[in-house]
Amino acid sequence: MAIVKIYGTEICPWCIKAREFLKTKKIKFNKIDVGDNEKARIEMVEKSGQLSVPQIEINGKIIIGFDKEAIETELENV
Repeated sequence: MAIVKIYGTEICPWCIKAREFLKTKKIKFNKIDVGDNEKARIEMVEKSGQLSVPQIEINGKIIIGFDKEAIETELENV
C-alpha cells in the first residue's frame, strides 16, 4: 500500500482538489497543513526545494502541484 502525504493549506483550491481526487480514488493519505505548521513547512521545502502547494508525496516521490496523471502513474508503480 502506498504511503501518501499531501503538504498544503486549508485555503489552497488546488490542495482541496488534490485531497478530493485521492478520496474519490479511495486512497488514504496524511494531510499536512503547512500554513500554520512551520516544522512541516521546513520539512516540505527540504524534500522538494519548493514552497508551492500542494506537494504530494507518494512513497518518497514528490509531485509538485495537482497533476492527476503523475499521481495516477505513481500510484500504479507502488
